[in-house]
Amino acid sequence: MPYITEGEPKPIGSYPDSGIDVLVVGTGLAGLTAAIECRRKGHKVRILEKCPDINTQGDMYFMGLSATKFFKHWPEMAKEYDEISLHNSWLATYKHDGELVIPPLKVAERLREAGLDPDTPPGLFQMRPLVYRMYIRQVGRLGIPITFNKKVVDYWEDLQRGKGGVTTEDGERHEADVVIAADGVGSKAQKLVGGQVRAMKSGRAMWRAAFDIRYLDQKPELKKFFSMHIPEGGGKPEPIVRTWLGPGTYAMQLTRPDTVIWIMNHDVTGSEKESWTHTVESDEVLRNMDNKVPKPWAPELKELIKLTPSKTIINFELFWRNPQPKWASQGGRVINIGDAAHSFLPASGNGATQAIEDAVSLAACLQIGGKDNVPQSVRAHVRMRFIRNACAQKLGFFNAELLQDTDWKNAKVDYRNAQPRMPKWVWQHDPEKYAYEVYDQVVLNMKRGIPFDKDFEVPPNYPPGYKYEPWKIEDIMEALRAGKKIELGAGDWS
Repeated sequence: MPYITEGEPKPIGSYPDSGIDVLVVGTGLAGLTAAIECRRKGHKVRILEKCPDINTQGDMYFMGLSATKFFKHWPEMAKEYDEISLHNSWLATYKHDGELVIPPLKVAERLREAGLDPDTPPGLFQMRPLVYRMYIRQVGRLGIPITFNKKVVDYWEDLQRGKGGVTTEDGERHEADVVIAADGVGSKAQKLVGGQVRAMKSGRAMWRAAFDIRYLDQKPELKKFFSMHIPEGGGKPEPIVRTWLGPGTYAMQLTRPDTVIWIMNHDVTGSEKESWTHTVESDEVLRNMDNKVPKPWAPELKELIKLTPSKTIINFELFWRNPQPKWASQGGRVINIGDAAHSFLPASGNGATQAIEDAVSLAACLQIGGKDNVPQSVRAHVRMRFIRNACAQKLGFFNAELLQDTDWKNAKVDYRNAQPRMPKWVWQHDPEKYAYEVYDQVVLNMKRGIPFDKDFEVPPNYPPGYKYEPWKIEDIMEALRAGKKIELGAGDWS
């Protein structure tokens, strides 16, 4: 199973009570992972969530191998993750107008040709509802308390008492030894940590939908086109991901045995929101999708959109935030993780991955440092994570450019010229193992006053040979508008 990593599993009960009281704000992947990993590490955990329930809606996203290595400690989750994962899947690539450029090729074959282990892919496309339900069941098994309808409007810390806390919309105050802000790009914790308070509108959004495949029964030919892939010579149908690449845009479609999923990147239309419950109708998509493309979109994709049931299409607005090394409050009692600390483009394939890595790393650092060193552990965690995330964010823009400005001539020669880069430094990483390996050196170098970007004694978890250079999204966008290619920087990004 590809999520298993080296080392012995250490299930719940393997660590003594740390005495650390942890308050998690938010029930996204970062928050839920932080909750269960903190519990496993011996910390006391409770969760606040602004909504009436955990939102399990959504469609698909990419979950990197580095984000699943901790499943080895959770046998129930490991088993369920394996059951819901796409096995023996295929990939096909089209121009946005429907011309097939790269015929269906098995993922395992692509990995083998790239010199990688076909049985250990860098990650897997997953169904958001299935993964969230898996997490919810694990949180329930652990009995971690979740208080719903608690919208956090302010974060604070008491340096004298060594506590962090939040104030909710109804005036309640909640405090803990450490508060983990996992409440997304709009987190109010930004004000306290001193980072960029507001995330910027990207001007882009994603139409995304998932629905029962039976809705395609009314058009048999269309259902045949979007069916699961049947290998040459016959055999059992297998999942396939189809990608359409166009100038400044792209779309993806996944067929599972009972579900059809499609997503499309587009310019904002005015109806988008950063919400998994905000929907638009298919006529709005069809009315806007051909804007700014030289040829109309593939007719098959348009027909698929027409058959999408009402109140199914989510128009999800995309925000971004410049890389910022300030994730923690002055006293180290409030810490941002996931999108609250760093936002990712969907093309990066890294948003969910890095959010989970954050949670695993932080829980481990708190356990290593113990109750008397919570601020130190929080700062060490940030130091371990910032440059890695800044590199992964930049890689997202590189991959977006690849998808939205494809060199079709080279892609026909070698399909790898039309697929996003998934470097080894991303997916081979084990955030828990890394925390235990480098914690002491990181803390020592902090005490010695070595700046994070001059600390070359700690083994990198980012591209080997890379030296951090501050960069801004505005500069990247200006370069792209000027027709320039994105420069990743020095080091081995392969």
